Amino acid sequence: MPPRTSNAADPAPTPAEPRPVLRVAVLADSDTRWKWGALTARRLTAAADGGERGARAVEVSGLLLRGRATPTPRQLAEVGEVGIEAAKVREVTAVEFLHTVRDEGYDVLVLALVGGGVQAMLHGLAALNLTRRPVIVTGYVGVVYEKLADGLLLRHGADVVLANSAHDAERFRAVYEGVGADASAVTEAALPFLGGAPYCAEEGRDTVVFAAQPSVPASRADRTYLLRRLVEHARLHPRREVLLKLRSKPGEHTTHIEELPYQKLAQKVPGGLPPNFRLVYGHMGEVLDRTDLLVTVSSTAALESLHRRIPTAVLTDLGVREPLGNHHFVGSGLLTSWDRLDGGYRPRPDGQWLAGQGVAADGSYGTAYDTARAKVAELLDGSQLPPLAPYYTPATAPGYLPGILARHHLAPDGTPLPGAAAPQETGRVRGAVRETVRNAARGAYRHGVQRVAPVIRRMGEL
Repeated sequence: MPPRTSNAADPAPTPAEPRPVLRVAVLADSDTRWKWGALTARRLTAAADGGERGARAVEVSGLLLRGRATPTPRQLAEVGEVGIEAAKVREVTAVEFLHTVRDEGYDVLVLALVGGGVQAMLHGLAALNLTRRPVIVTGYVGVVYEKLADGLLLRHGADVVLANSAHDAERFRAVYEGVGADASAVTEAALPFLGGAPYCAEEGRDTVVFAAQPSVPASRADRTYLLRRLVEHARLHPRREVLLKLRSKPGEHTTHIEELPYQKLAQKVPGGLPPNFRLVYGHMGEVLDRTDLLVTVSSTAALESLHRRIPTAVLTDLGVREPLGNHHFVGSGLLTSWDRLDGGYRPRPDGQWLAGQGVAADGSYGTAYDTARAKVAELLDGSQLPPLAPYYTPATAPGYLPGILARHHLAPDGTPLPGAAAPQETGRVRGAVRETVRNAARGAYRHGVQRVAPVIRRMGEL
Protein backbone atom coordinates (compact mmCIF):
# COMPACT_ATOMS: atom_id res chain seq x y z
CA MET A 1 0.00 0.00 0.00
CA PRO A 2 1.39 3.47 -0.86
CA PRO A 3 2.10 5.80 2.06
CA ARG A 4 -0.54 8.36 2.84
CA THR A 5 0.23 11.90 1.73
CA SER A 6 -0.81 15.01 3.60
CA ASN A 7 -2.41 18.12 2.18
CA ALA A 8 -1.52 21.57 3.48
CA ALA A 9 -5.22 22.40 3.64
CA ASP A 10 -6.02 19.39 5.82
CA PRO A 11 -6.64 20.20 9.49
CA ALA A 12 -3.97 19.05 11.92
CA PRO A 13 -4.83 15.66 13.47
CA THR A 14 -5.97 15.72 17.06
CA PRO A 15 -4.80 13.19 19.62
CA ALA A 16 -7.20 10.32 20.22
CA GLU A 17 -9.15 10.52 23.44
CA PRO A 18 -7.69 7.87 25.78
CA ARG A 19 -10.11 5.27 27.05
CA PRO A 20 -10.43 4.71 30.81
CA VAL A 21 -9.47 1.05 30.38
CA LEU A 22 -6.58 -0.07 28.18
CA ARG A 23 -7.89 -3.15 26.38
CA VAL A 24 -5.26 -5.62 25.16
CA ALA A 25 -5.73 -8.92 23.32
CA VAL A 26 -3.11 -11.64 22.91
CA LEU A 27 -3.51 -14.10 20.03
CA ALA A 28 -1.20 -17.14 20.20
CA ASP A 29 -0.94 -20.40 18.28
CA SER A 30 1.20 -22.57 20.62
CA ASP A 31 2.19 -22.94 24.26
CA THR A 32 5.51 -21.12 23.93
CA ARG A 33 4.03 -18.31 21.87
CA TRP A 34 1.24 -17.97 24.43
CA LYS A 35 3.88 -17.57 27.13
CA TRP A 36 5.74 -14.98 25.06
CA GLY A 37 2.62 -13.07 24.05
CA ALA A 38 0.98 -12.94 27.46
CA LEU A 39 4.18 -11.86 29.21
CA THR A 40 4.93 -9.32 26.48
CA ALA A 41 1.50 -7.78 27.03
CA ARG A 42 2.31 -7.49 30.73
CA ARG A 43 5.70 -5.88 30.04
CA LEU A 44 4.25 -3.38 27.58
CA THR A 45 1.42 -2.29 29.88
CA ALA A 46 3.35 -2.29 33.15
CA ALA A 47 3.38 1.54 33.25
CA ALA A 48 -0.22 2.03 32.13
CA ASP A 49 -1.35 2.79 35.69
CA GLY A 50 -0.32 6.22 36.92
CA GLY A 51 2.27 8.54 35.47
CA GLU A 52 1.61 11.59 33.33
CA ARG A 53 -1.08 9.77 31.39
CA GLY A 54 -3.14 9.32 34.52
CA ALA A 55 -4.42 6.22 36.24
CA ARG A 56 -5.60 3.67 33.70
CA ALA A 57 -6.69 0.11 34.29
CA VAL A 58 -5.48 -2.65 31.98
CA GLU A 59 -7.65 -5.51 30.74
CA VAL A 60 -5.90 -8.34 28.89
CA SER A 61 -7.83 -10.97 26.93
CA GLY A 62 -6.35 -14.30 25.83
CA LEU A 63 -7.18 -15.92 22.49
CA LEU A 64 -5.74 -19.11 21.00
CA LEU A 65 -5.67 -19.56 17.24
CA ARG A 66 -7.11 -22.97 16.46
CA GLY A 67 -4.58 -25.28 14.80
CA ARG A 68 -2.32 -28.29 15.19
CA ALA A 69 -0.37 -26.75 18.08
CA THR A 70 -3.21 -25.20 20.07
CA PRO A 71 -2.13 -25.73 23.70
CA THR A 72 -4.07 -27.98 26.02
CA PRO A 73 -5.29 -26.78 29.46
CA ARG A 74 -2.36 -28.67 31.04
CA GLN A 75 0.14 -26.86 28.83
CA LEU A 76 -1.44 -23.49 29.63
CA ALA A 77 -1.20 -24.26 33.34
CA GLU A 78 2.47 -25.27 33.05
CA VAL A 79 3.41 -22.02 31.32
CA GLY A 80 3.26 -20.41 34.76
CA GLU A 81 1.96 -17.05 35.92
CA VAL A 82 1.29 -14.78 32.94
CA GLY A 83 -1.43 -12.54 34.34
CA ILE A 84 -4.30 -14.18 32.42
CA GLU A 85 -6.37 -16.97 33.94
CA ALA A 86 -6.23 -20.12 31.79
CA ALA A 87 -9.98 -20.60 32.27
CA LYS A 88 -10.60 -17.23 30.58
CA VAL A 89 -8.56 -18.05 27.48
CA ARG A 90 -10.69 -19.07 24.51
CA GLU A 91 -10.00 -20.75 21.20
CA VAL A 92 -10.86 -19.00 17.92
CA THR A 93 -10.40 -19.34 14.18
CA ALA A 94 -8.72 -16.54 12.25
CA VAL A 95 -12.08 -15.24 11.03
CA GLU A 96 -13.56 -15.42 14.54
CA PHE A 97 -10.60 -13.45 15.82
CA LEU A 98 -11.12 -10.72 13.23
CA HIS A 99 -14.80 -10.51 14.14
CA THR A 100 -13.82 -10.25 17.81
CA VAL A 101 -11.44 -7.37 17.11
CA ARG A 102 -14.13 -5.63 15.08
CA ASP A 103 -16.70 -6.00 17.87
CA GLU A 104 -14.57 -5.54 21.00
CA GLY A 105 -12.54 -2.44 20.13
CA TYR A 106 -9.14 -3.41 21.53
CA ASP A 107 -6.40 -0.80 21.97
CA VAL A 108 -3.44 -3.16 21.55
CA LEU A 109 -3.07 -6.54 19.83
CA VAL A 110 -0.11 -8.80 20.55
CA LEU A 111 0.21 -11.31 17.69
CA ALA A 112 2.20 -14.23 19.10
CA LEU A 113 2.02 -16.30 15.95
CA VAL A 114 4.17 -17.97 13.32
CA GLY A 115 5.08 -15.55 10.52
CA GLY A 116 2.35 -16.67 8.14
CA GLY A 117 -0.25 -16.22 10.86
CA VAL A 118 0.95 -12.67 11.56
CA GLN A 119 0.79 -11.79 7.86
CA ALA A 120 -2.73 -13.19 7.51
CA MET A 121 -3.96 -11.27 10.54
CA LEU A 122 -2.41 -8.03 9.26
CA HIS A 123 -4.25 -8.32 5.96
CA GLY A 124 -7.44 -9.41 7.69
CA LEU A 125 -7.27 -6.45 10.06
CA ALA A 126 -6.57 -4.06 7.20
CA ALA A 127 -9.67 -5.34 5.40
CA LEU A 128 -11.83 -4.48 8.43
CA ASN A 129 -11.31 -0.75 7.69
CA LEU A 130 -11.73 0.13 11.35
CA THR A 131 -12.26 3.78 12.20
CA ARG A 132 -9.91 3.36 15.14
CA ARG A 133 -7.63 0.38 14.80
CA PRO A 134 -5.49 -1.12 17.57
CA VAL A 135 -1.71 -0.88 17.90
CA ILE A 136 -0.27 -4.15 16.62
CA VAL A 137 2.78 -5.75 18.25
CA THR A 138 4.58 -8.92 17.23
CA GLY A 139 7.99 -10.59 17.54
CA TYR A 140 9.78 -13.88 18.15
CA VAL A 141 9.59 -16.26 21.10
CA GLY A 142 13.31 -16.99 21.26
CA VAL A 143 16.53 -17.38 19.32
CA VAL A 144 16.09 -16.50 15.64
CA TYR A 145 18.43 -18.91 13.86
CA GLU A 146 16.51 -19.85 10.70
CA LYS A 147 14.20 -18.29 8.10
CA LEU A 148 15.30 -14.83 9.16
CA ALA A 149 14.22 -12.99 5.99
CA ASP A 150 11.05 -15.03 5.50
CA GLY A 151 9.88 -14.66 9.08
CA LEU A 152 10.67 -10.97 9.25
CA LEU A 153 8.96 -10.02 5.99
CA LEU A 154 5.87 -11.95 7.06
CA ARG A 155 5.81 -9.83 10.23
CA HIS A 156 6.32 -6.55 8.38
CA GLY A 157 3.35 -4.22 8.67
CA ALA A 158 2.96 -4.47 12.45
CA ASP A 159 3.42 -1.20 14.34
CA VAL A 160 6.03 -2.77 16.63
CA VAL A 161 8.28 -5.72 15.73
CA LEU A 162 10.10 -6.62 18.92
CA ALA A 163 13.72 -7.77 18.82
CA ASN A 164 14.96 -9.75 21.80
CA SER A 165 18.45 -8.24 21.74
CA ALA A 166 20.65 -5.58 20.18
CA HIS A 167 22.04 -8.28 17.90
CA ASP A 168 18.56 -9.16 16.63
CA ALA A 169 17.51 -5.52 16.23
CA GLU A 170 20.50 -4.87 13.97
CA ARG A 171 19.76 -7.93 11.85
CA PHE A 172 16.05 -7.13 11.60
CA ARG A 173 16.65 -3.58 10.40
CA ALA A 174 19.20 -4.81 7.86
CA VAL A 175 16.65 -7.20 6.34
CA TYR A 176 13.92 -4.58 6.07
CA GLU A 177 16.19 -1.89 4.70
CA GLY A 178 17.74 -4.41 2.31
CA VAL A 179 14.40 -4.93 0.53
CA GLY A 180 13.38 -1.29 0.70
CA ALA A 181 10.85 -1.77 3.49
CA ASP A 182 10.24 0.60 6.40
CA ALA A 183 12.31 -0.58 9.38
CA SER A 184 10.96 1.89 11.95
CA ALA A 185 8.79 -0.80 13.60
CA VAL A 186 11.85 -2.75 14.81
CA THR A 187 12.21 -2.10 18.53
CA GLU A 188 14.84 -3.57 20.82
CA ALA A 189 13.55 -5.24 23.97
CA ALA A 190 14.33 -8.64 25.54
CA LEU A 191 12.74 -12.02 26.07
CA PRO A 192 9.77 -11.30 28.36
CA PHE A 193 10.13 -14.45 30.45
CA LEU A 194 13.61 -13.88 31.82
CA GLY A 195 13.70 -13.65 35.59
CA GLY A 196 14.08 -15.68 38.72
CA ALA A 197 16.62 -15.59 41.50
CA PRO A 198 20.34 -15.49 40.56
CA TYR A 199 22.08 -18.84 40.77
CA CYS A 200 23.42 -19.85 44.14
CA ALA A 201 25.04 -23.24 44.67
CA GLU A 202 23.58 -25.19 47.58
CA GLU A 203 25.56 -27.63 49.66
CA GLY A 204 24.49 -31.18 48.93
CA ARG A 205 22.69 -30.30 45.70
CA ASP A 206 24.13 -31.36 42.34
CA THR A 207 21.56 -31.28 39.53
CA VAL A 208 22.13 -31.44 35.78
CA VAL A 209 19.19 -30.61 33.52
CA PHE A 210 19.00 -31.37 29.82
CA ALA A 211 16.50 -29.03 28.11
CA ALA A 212 14.95 -31.09 25.32
CA GLN A 213 13.56 -29.58 22.12
CA PRO A 214 10.65 -30.99 20.08
CA SER A 215 12.35 -30.86 16.69
CA VAL A 216 16.09 -30.46 17.38
CA PRO A 217 17.63 -32.83 16.58
CA ALA A 218 15.10 -34.43 14.28
CA SER A 219 16.41 -37.95 13.57
CA ARG A 220 15.85 -40.99 15.76
CA ALA A 221 19.58 -41.75 15.74
CA ASP A 222 20.52 -38.29 17.02
CA ARG A 223 17.82 -38.20 19.68
CA THR A 224 18.72 -41.70 20.83
CA TYR A 225 22.37 -40.66 21.03
CA LEU A 226 21.61 -37.63 23.22
CA LEU A 227 19.41 -39.70 25.51
CA ARG A 228 22.09 -42.40 25.79
CA ARG A 229 24.76 -39.84 26.72
CA LEU A 230 22.47 -38.26 29.30
CA VAL A 231 21.77 -41.66 30.86
CA GLU A 232 25.48 -42.52 30.81
CA HIS A 233 26.21 -39.22 32.55
CA ALA A 234 23.79 -40.21 35.30
CA ARG A 235 25.48 -43.59 35.67
CA LEU A 236 28.93 -41.99 35.80
CA HIS A 237 27.76 -39.67 38.59
CA PRO A 238 25.36 -41.70 40.77
CA ARG A 239 25.16 -38.96 43.43
CA ARG A 240 24.14 -36.35 40.85
CA GLU A 241 20.49 -35.79 40.00
CA VAL A 242 20.05 -35.84 36.22
CA LEU A 243 16.81 -34.48 34.81
CA LEU A 244 15.44 -34.61 31.27
CA LYS A 245 13.19 -31.53 31.01
CA LEU A 246 10.42 -32.20 28.49
CA ARG A 247 8.19 -29.66 26.79
CA SER A 248 5.09 -31.78 26.25
CA LYS A 249 3.53 -35.16 26.89
CA PRO A 250 2.92 -37.62 24.03
CA GLY A 251 -0.03 -36.45 21.96
CA GLU A 252 0.50 -32.77 22.79
CA HIS A 253 2.10 -30.34 20.37
CA THR A 254 4.29 -27.33 21.01
CA THR A 255 5.56 -24.68 18.63
CA HIS A 256 7.33 -27.42 16.65
CA ILE A 257 6.16 -30.93 15.79
CA GLU A 258 7.72 -33.71 17.86
CA GLU A 259 7.66 -36.97 15.97
CA LEU A 260 9.96 -38.91 18.33
CA PRO A 261 9.17 -38.02 21.96
CA TYR A 262 11.99 -38.76 24.39
CA GLN A 263 9.43 -40.44 26.66
CA LYS A 264 9.05 -43.24 24.13
CA LEU A 265 12.77 -43.53 23.49
CA ALA A 266 13.41 -43.71 27.24
CA GLN A 267 11.26 -46.83 27.48
CA LYS A 268 13.80 -48.66 25.31
CA VAL A 269 17.01 -47.68 27.12
CA PRO A 270 19.09 -50.87 27.62
CA GLY A 271 19.18 -51.80 31.28
CA GLY A 272 16.51 -49.25 32.15
CA LEU A 273 16.94 -45.78 33.57
CA PRO A 274 19.24 -45.28 36.58
CA PRO A 275 17.60 -44.23 39.88
CA ASN A 276 19.15 -40.73 39.75
CA PHE A 277 17.64 -40.05 36.31
CA ARG A 278 14.15 -38.55 35.92
CA LEU A 279 11.88 -37.13 33.26
CA VAL A 280 10.29 -33.86 34.38
CA TYR A 281 7.71 -31.41 33.07
CA GLY A 282 6.47 -28.13 34.44
CA HIS A 283 7.43 -24.48 34.34
CA MET A 284 11.03 -23.96 33.18
CA GLY A 285 11.64 -21.31 35.82
CA GLU A 286 10.80 -23.75 38.61
CA VAL A 287 13.15 -26.35 37.16
CA LEU A 288 15.94 -23.76 36.91
CA ASP A 289 15.46 -22.96 40.60
CA ARG A 290 17.20 -26.27 41.37
CA THR A 291 19.59 -26.50 38.41
CA ASP A 292 23.37 -26.48 38.79
CA LEU A 293 24.15 -27.13 35.11
CA LEU A 294 21.82 -26.59 32.15
CA VAL A 295 22.66 -28.59 29.02
CA THR A 296 20.98 -28.17 25.64
CA VAL A 297 21.51 -28.27 21.91
CA SER A 298 20.05 -24.82 21.24
CA SER A 299 16.99 -24.28 23.43
CA THR A 300 15.96 -20.77 24.46
CA ALA A 301 16.17 -22.20 27.98
CA ALA A 302 19.91 -21.52 27.67
CA LEU A 303 19.18 -17.78 27.66
CA GLU A 304 16.92 -18.13 30.70
CA SER A 305 19.70 -20.04 32.45
CA LEU A 306 22.38 -17.52 31.49
CA HIS A 307 20.21 -14.66 32.70
CA ARG A 308 20.27 -16.26 36.15
CA ARG A 309 24.02 -16.98 35.89
CA ILE A 310 23.47 -20.74 36.02
CA PRO A 311 26.34 -22.74 34.45
CA THR A 312 25.18 -23.50 30.89
CA ALA A 313 26.49 -25.79 28.15
CA VAL A 314 25.57 -25.97 24.45
CA LEU A 315 26.42 -29.34 22.91
CA THR A 316 28.69 -29.82 19.90
CA ASP A 317 28.34 -33.63 19.81
CA LEU A 318 26.19 -33.54 16.67
CA GLY A 319 28.23 -30.76 15.10
CA VAL A 320 27.79 -26.99 15.10
CA ARG A 321 25.23 -26.69 12.32
CA GLU A 322 22.50 -24.32 11.19
CA PRO A 323 19.75 -27.00 11.27
CA LEU A 324 20.55 -27.58 14.95
CA GLY A 325 20.54 -23.88 15.84
CA ASN A 326 23.65 -24.19 17.99
CA HIS A 327 25.56 -22.07 15.47
CA HIS A 328 23.81 -19.13 17.15
CA PHE A 329 26.09 -19.72 20.15
CA VAL A 330 29.36 -19.36 18.25
CA GLY A 331 31.45 -16.92 20.27
CA SER A 332 29.46 -17.50 23.46
CA GLY A 333 32.06 -19.66 25.19
CA LEU A 334 29.32 -22.23 25.89
CA LEU A 335 30.00 -24.79 23.14
CA THR A 336 31.27 -28.10 24.49
CA SER A 337 30.70 -31.86 24.37
CA TRP A 338 29.37 -34.58 26.64
CA ASP A 339 32.88 -36.01 26.98
CA ARG A 340 34.08 -32.78 28.58
CA LEU A 341 30.98 -32.45 30.74
CA ASP A 342 31.40 -36.02 31.95
CA GLY A 343 34.90 -35.02 33.09
CA GLY A 344 33.62 -32.07 35.13
CA TYR A 345 34.11 -29.18 32.68
CA ARG A 346 31.84 -26.15 33.12
CA PRO A 347 31.77 -23.53 30.32
CA ARG A 348 32.22 -19.85 31.13
CA PRO A 349 30.16 -17.46 28.99
CA ASP A 350 31.78 -14.63 27.06
CA GLY A 351 30.68 -11.30 28.54
CA GLN A 352 30.66 -9.42 25.23
CA TRP A 353 28.51 -12.09 23.59
CA LEU A 354 26.06 -11.99 26.51
CA ALA A 355 25.75 -8.20 26.26
CA GLY A 356 24.63 -8.45 22.64
CA GLN A 357 22.10 -11.22 23.18
CA GLY A 358 19.67 -9.53 25.55
CA VAL A 359 20.50 -11.85 28.42
CA ALA A 360 20.82 -8.87 30.80
CA ALA A 361 22.62 -10.79 33.52
CA ASP A 362 24.18 -7.45 34.49
CA GLY A 363 20.93 -6.22 36.05
CA SER A 364 19.74 -4.08 33.12
CA TYR A 365 16.69 -6.25 32.47
CA GLY A 366 14.46 -3.90 34.44
CA THR A 367 14.74 -1.26 31.71
CA ALA A 368 14.75 -3.60 28.71
CA TYR A 369 11.15 -2.78 27.77
CA ASP A 370 11.28 0.98 28.38
CA THR A 371 11.71 1.86 24.70
CA ALA A 372 8.98 -0.52 23.51
CA ARG A 373 6.63 0.65 26.26
CA ALA A 374 7.18 4.30 25.31
CA LYS A 375 6.64 3.51 21.64
CA VAL A 376 3.30 1.81 22.28
CA ALA A 377 2.23 4.68 24.56
CA GLU A 378 3.11 7.21 21.87
CA LEU A 379 1.09 5.31 19.28
CA LEU A 380 -1.88 5.10 21.64
CA ASP A 381 -1.78 8.77 22.59
CA GLY A 382 -1.13 10.16 19.14
CA SER A 383 -3.36 10.89 16.20
CA GLN A 384 -5.20 8.21 14.26
CA LEU A 385 -2.94 5.37 13.20
CA PRO A 386 -2.15 5.08 9.47
CA PRO A 387 -3.55 2.20 7.42
CA LEU A 388 -1.69 -1.09 7.79
CA ALA A 389 0.90 -1.49 5.04
CA PRO A 390 2.60 -4.93 5.01
CA TYR A 391 5.53 -5.46 2.66
CA TYR A 392 3.70 -8.32 0.95
CA THR A 393 0.63 -7.36 -1.10
CA PRO A 394 -1.27 -9.04 -3.96
CA ALA A 395 0.83 -6.82 -6.25
CA THR A 396 4.29 -7.48 -4.73
CA ALA A 397 3.90 -11.20 -3.92
CA PRO A 398 1.03 -12.57 -6.06
CA GLY A 399 2.50 -16.07 -6.07
CA TYR A 400 3.06 -16.25 -2.29
CA LEU A 401 0.59 -14.13 -0.33
CA PRO A 402 -2.72 -15.67 -1.53
CA GLY A 403 -1.66 -19.11 -0.30
CA ILE A 404 -0.74 -17.75 3.13
CA LEU A 405 -4.08 -16.02 3.46
CA ALA A 406 -6.03 -19.01 2.15
CA ARG A 407 -4.59 -21.20 4.94
CA HIS A 408 -6.49 -18.93 7.32
CA HIS A 409 -9.61 -18.87 5.13
CA LEU A 410 -8.98 -15.35 3.86
CA ALA A 411 -9.20 -14.10 0.29
CA PRO A 412 -6.28 -12.24 -1.36
CA ASP A 413 -7.80 -8.94 -0.22
CA GLY A 414 -7.93 -10.08 3.42
CA THR A 415 -11.69 -10.63 3.56
CA PRO A 416 -13.10 -13.98 4.75
CA LEU A 417 -13.61 -16.58 2.03
CA PRO A 418 -17.21 -17.69 1.45
CA GLY A 419 -18.30 -20.03 4.22
CA ALA A 420 -15.28 -19.20 6.40
CA ALA A 421 -17.28 -17.42 9.09
CA ALA A 422 -18.51 -19.93 11.66
CA PRO A 423 -22.29 -19.87 12.20
CA GLN A 424 -23.56 -18.89 15.62
CA GLU A 425 -24.05 -21.75 18.02
CA THR A 426 -27.70 -22.76 18.42
CA GLY A 427 -27.29 -24.54 21.71
CA ARG A 428 -25.01 -26.38 24.11
CA VAL A 429 -25.47 -29.73 22.40
CA ARG A 430 -24.39 -28.38 19.03
CA GLY A 431 -21.44 -26.61 20.62
CA ALA A 432 -20.37 -29.80 22.42
CA VAL A 433 -20.62 -31.81 19.20
CA ARG A 434 -18.50 -29.28 17.29
CA GLU A 435 -15.87 -29.28 20.04
CA THR A 436 -15.79 -33.10 20.07
CA VAL A 437 -15.27 -33.18 16.30
CA ARG A 438 -12.48 -30.60 16.56
CA ASN A 439 -10.69 -32.56 19.29
CA ALA A 440 -11.02 -35.80 17.34
CA ALA A 441 -9.61 -34.18 14.20
CA ARG A 442 -6.72 -32.71 16.15
CA GLY A 443 -6.02 -36.07 17.78
CA ALA A 444 -6.05 -37.79 14.38
CA TYR A 445 -3.60 -35.24 13.04
CA ARG A 446 -1.22 -35.73 15.95
CA HIS A 447 -1.47 -39.50 15.63
CA GLY A 448 -0.58 -39.18 11.95
CA VAL A 449 2.42 -36.98 12.70
CA GLN A 450 3.80 -39.06 15.55
CA ARG A 451 2.94 -42.60 14.43
CA VAL A 452 1.98 -42.91 10.78
CA ALA A 453 4.36 -40.43 9.11
CA PRO A 454 7.57 -41.93 10.62
CA VAL A 455 6.48 -45.43 9.53
CA ILE A 456 5.85 -44.25 5.98
CA ARG A 457 9.27 -42.57 5.88
CA ARG A 458 10.97 -45.74 7.13
CA MET A 459 9.18 -47.81 4.51
CA GLY A 460 10.38 -45.39 1.84
CA GLU A 461 13.96 -45.91 2.95
CA LEU A 462 13.81 -49.70 2.51
